[in-house]
Amino acid sequence: MASRIWKAITRKKKFEGDSHLDTNLRRCLGLMDITFLALGQMMGAGIYVLTGTVVRNQAGPSIVFSFILAGIAALLSAFSYAEFGARFPRAGSAYTYTYIGFGELWAFIPGGFFSTYPDVLSFVLICLCACIIAIGSRVSANVNTSFVVLNILVIIIVIISGMCYADFNNWTGTTSDGRSNFFPYGVTGTLTGAATCFFSYIGFEVLATAGEEKAISAPHRTIPVATFLSIGVIMTLYILVSSTLTLMVPYDQVHTTAPFAEAFDARGCTVVKYIISIGALIGLTNNLVTGVFALPRSVYAMADDGLLFGWLAHVNSYTKVPLNAIVIFTLINAVEFLSIGTLFAYSFVSASVLVLRYQSAPIDGDEKRMDGGGELSSWIPARNFWESLPSGTSISLAVGALIASFFWLSFTFRTGFYESWYGQMSIGFNGLCIVLIMAFILGHTQNSLKTNFKVPCVPFLPCLSLLVNVFMMSYLTTATWIRLFVWMGIGLLIYFAYGIRHSKEAKRLTTIADIRMSSTFPNKNNRIPKT
Repeated sequence: MASRIWKAITRKKKFEGDSHLDTNLRRCLGLMDITFLALGQMMGAGIYVLTGTVVRNQAGPSIVFSFILAGIAALLSAFSYAEFGARFPRAGSAYTYTYIGFGELWAFIPGGFFSTYPDVLSFVLICLCACIIAIGSRVSANVNTSFVVLNILVIIIVIISGMCYADFNNWTGTTSDGRSNFFPYGVTGTLTGAATCFFSYIGFEVLATAGEEKAISAPHRTIPVATFLSIGVIMTLYILVSSTLTLMVPYDQVHTTAPFAEAFDARGCTVVKYIISIGALIGLTNNLVTGVFALPRSVYAMADDGLLFGWLAHVNSYTKVPLNAIVIFTLINAVEFLSIGTLFAYSFVSASVLVLRYQSAPIDGDEKRMDGGGELSSWIPARNFWESLPSGTSISLAVGALIASFFWLSFTFRTGFYESWYGQMSIGFNGLCIVLIMAFILGHTQNSLKTNFKVPCVPFLPCLSLLVNVFMMSYLTTATWIRLFVWMGIGLLIYFAYGIRHSKEAKRLTTIADIRMSSTFPNKNNRIPKT
């Protein structure tokens, strides 16, 4: 019984040939459409509110470097999303990618996180946005693009107007107590600011949820290009606006909740102040539009796979959007753990890249001929044992052990345990474990599968992304973790009560021929020997 359950929860999604391009949704979105979707999700609080808090309390003018470091951290996760988007342009984002890499139960976990809409005004706005989204993906993309363009125009006005009052003395010299004006809270403050600013970049993954609605002309190329384009644009805007603010106003005089409006009001620029207020409203609406767009697509992907109720996968014959999913999840979309849910999703996607890279792949698309992906080097201890396990097991265990080591390391710092001598010994032992696990991963052979985009420097970049995400999760509040586990428990209850029995992947694996193909790639016994 336990063996049957284990096989069920670890079964992986398989696409035959070009079946990953088949969809009931309308493929009508181009490169700029999905790029603007990501920009719409990332613009908003990060510019109009978060900047003031980080400048005043954490980093001062060095927020410029905080945004750069945060952008690099986001880029690490973006690499993994880009590779999966190039290989599997499907709806579902992290859910679909984890399903392919780790299996059904693990995919269900990142697939159930909602967004945050904490007040009545936001609820009314989200309902209005849902009406727009329900009309069709083409209309909603056009509305989102219009909002993004308006928002960018507001930001440009703020930058140009603000630079007229720039005073570089705010960046140079020292304060009365001897602190640097540029690094008033030291390098530690800059790094703390970077951790906060990281959440300003959350949103680029929204373009992956539109995977099945990208124009058919170049679906495998669009997500990687849009991912890096959107992060590049938003990072540039964040650097410019934060530079403008800190050059206008000394860091210790920056307003924490309305930094730009107060800065221009102090200069008597009432018109610009009102323009900023309009921009903030546009940014909020933009966030809601993209949030309402993204979540139903993930729900649709899960329902289409049989893991959620089938009626949630119904696509309206006229608008070609998952109308039922939009209506239902608009009404219940009021749960407050966006941050940790997104970091969990980022981590699963990065880990999935590692798992898939070290499994055998078809040579020239011929699944009867497999390359040497996943084979272990001769110096690996107990090599025969590891190769006797099902394909992909050894690398999956290694990735799991690496994540556990990262959590161990992060909580050692989070709790202050590192300050004691036995805490320092713990760090040393943990560091040794990480080195050994990395060596074990490097002892696997990468497959030779060719795609439009592949994460460079594997396994180092995905592992670095995992480390960054784990550290950020460890510094979130206890209440956030409690909410996470409560909703995860609800999600698992739904999965074991319904999804595990109605999974389409389970129904597909009904013949002996299909069972032999149950892993992401066929059995390694079919590989072509290395020369």
